[in-house]
Amino acid sequence: MTSPTPDPDLSHIGPREKAEILAQALPYIRKFHGKTMVIKYGGNAMTDPALQQDFAEDVVLLKLVGMNPVVVHGGGPQIEAALGRLGKKGEFIQGMRVTDAETMEVVEWVLAGEVQQDIVGLINQAGGKAVGLTGRDGGLIRAQKLKMVDNKDPSVEHDVGQVGDIVSIDPSVVKALQDDAFIPVISPIGFGEHNESYNINADVVASKLAEVLKAEKLMLLTNTPGVLDKAGNLLTDLTARRIDELFADGTISGGMLPKIAGALDAAKAGVNAVHIIDGRVPHAMLLEILTDQAYGTMIRAR
Repeated sequence: MTSPTPDPDLSHIGPREKAEILAQALPYIRKFHGKTMVIKYGGNAMTDPALQQDFAEDVVLLKLVGMNPVVVHGGGPQIEAALGRLGKKGEFIQGMRVTDAETMEVVEWVLAGEVQQDIVGLINQAGGKAVGLTGRDGGLIRAQKLKMVDNKDPSVEHDVGQVGDIVSIDPSVVKALQDDAFIPVISPIGFGEHNESYNINADVVASKLAEVLKAEKLMLLTNTPGVLDKAGNLLTDLTARRIDELFADGTISGGMLPKIAGALDAAKAGVNAVHIIDGRVPHAMLLEILTDQAYGTMIRAR
């Protein structure tokens, strides 16, 4: 494998400046050594080849300096493309994909096959040791059918098919892999009491996993700079009360709903910091973890 071409944007930085940058990262490396970082990987970071490589290198670096990254991935665009090839069009209710039996089959082979294996390959190529899992492996994610109540009328319940609500997470298999220096890459598919498969929102899986693993940080990569107010300004620091206000006035809606709700649950359950960061920024994760500069929205319980 040929060595990667140096980033031209760094070519003007001399050895002394590079050493200073590394020295500034040292307190963060020390602070987070041995800590678990749950990363929800999605958006442009998953589809742009340069950003894919950046992401893989970031994950490997975090592992090499002693942190424990756990990757949970989405795959909405890839699922949409596969459904399109079959002549099916995706349908969403309140940010959740309606998943009939045929769609569930597509979701499983796209997420657990194509997408997961691409991510595992990228991380391994970057020098890491990644292992792909679904919620079935090691009994990781038990699920039941999601009961979706209408946002505006609580008496109405939407049937979204084989979309799952997490019943429990058994992190044993994830911890075993971490102890053996592997990087788990998890597809958000759960199993029910009758061995049926469930499609679960990847943000929800990442948030719940961060709670169960007592993660230091939960990072959700998105296609936006973070949470924006109605004027389009970035909100860098959000509390539970402020989030309730943003839900109520419609500022947070659509696909952001499960993302923010899960992030808030994780913060309330003891995850020290939840970050919604812009996956379109090269090396966004390293910037968030190893510098004191805010690169998105941080959510805290109070």
